[in-house]
Amino acid sequence: MEKEIQKVKSIKGELRVPSDKSISHRSIILTSMAEGTSTVKNFLKAGDTLTTVNVYRKLGIKITEDKGIIKVNGKGLYGFSEPDDILDMGNSGTTTRLTLGLLSGQRFFSALTGDESLRKRPMKRISQPLKQMNAKIDGRNNGELLPLSVRGSDLKGINFFNKKASAQVKSALLIAGLMAEGETTVVEPYKSRDHTEKMLKAMGADILMYQQGEYTVQIKKTERLYPVDIDVPADPSSAAFFAAAAVILPDSELLLKDVLINPTRDGFFRKIKQMGAFVEYTNVREINGEPVADILVRYSDDLKAVQVVKEEIPSMVDEIPILAVVATQAEGDTVITGASELRVKESDRIKAVVENLKKVGVEVQELEDGMIIKGKSRIKGGYVDSYKDHRIAMAFSILGLISEDGIKIKDADCAYISYPEFFEHLQSVAVK
Repeated sequence: MEKEIQKVKSIKGELRVPSDKSISHRSIILTSMAEGTSTVKNFLKAGDTLTTVNVYRKLGIKITEDKGIIKVNGKGLYGFSEPDDILDMGNSGTTTRLTLGLLSGQRFFSALTGDESLRKRPMKRISQPLKQMNAKIDGRNNGELLPLSVRGSDLKGINFFNKKASAQVKSALLIAGLMAEGETTVVEPYKSRDHTEKMLKAMGADILMYQQGEYTVQIKKTERLYPVDIDVPADPSSAAFFAAAAVILPDSELLLKDVLINPTRDGFFRKIKQMGAFVEYTNVREINGEPVADILVRYSDDLKAVQVVKEEIPSMVDEIPILAVVATQAEGDTVITGASELRVKESDRIKAVVENLKKVGVEVQELEDGMIIKGKSRIKGGYVDSYKDHRIAMAFSILGLISEDGIKIKDADCAYISYPEFFEHLQSVAVK
């Protein structure tokens, strides 16, 4: 589906964007391993997270919904059933990678596949350390690409240096570590999103987290996990698109409600503040051990270019496309480096952002691990390709709001992957 986004006057109002994707995934995966029934309020119902629900039902977990509240009847660490068909992971890297950790310690055989995009994404970063734990994983390209097969086995703990600070790698190893003899230790050069360890701690896992320069998580074999009640806050990655719109559109003011502001996730908001944007956290509180706030954002006419370096990428990895959009309106050249991870997302996001920015009249230079964006650009408009990547589709929709001739986006309906109501919400806060 093509979608054309035309110029608007401003953005006004308040919005509760969809619930956090990362926490929603984990609210199903981790509670499935508990003994007893957990409840999940404000679960994100989008393409990727519904894939997780379907996969865990096929693994024998009863997941029901009543009046908007999801109930997950956990069967304990080893209560899963052998699936009678190949598990389809759709487009979801999170479902795939975390589930590989879980399946590695089960007493049965399973096979996993995904859509065309997911079958191209690298799985070696997960399969390799899991194999060190004695997991029996095989697949295309020696277990580097889906489809993959897993025959559950007796796991043993390892020490692993998570060089790329990938939260998915860390989470897969911690889940496997629950079932592994001894202790599993994951060390990161800088802390990636920490929802898995927070949730596991709340569920009674034998887990320890500490930071002394590097960030370390240690988990020991755990006899049982206890059920929990989870209330999922709004997703900062989804909120970022609307915050960006308010920042670059004159006379705009927007209140974003109930947003997760975990420091491993709010890098985008900190970075646009550094650019000179008006961003204020109000009504700050804690829900299930996670910090949450209402975020007030206003138009800023004197944005300044910034540098983004490798250490900052994990806290804003999904927001780089929309940060690039804001950078087109800042004074000077914004330089983003250390973001090679973006090459292996739902699309090659560096290439996708650079090529599409050029198409709408922005001067931009592609780097191997990032890009340089010339600021104070006139956005002429034109035709861009989402590459069926939800974050590219949404980022260029926001740029369309300040374009002279409108921006037409190919395959814009892929926004459904993380934000089914994106275009309706955009219409509800746009002043024409």
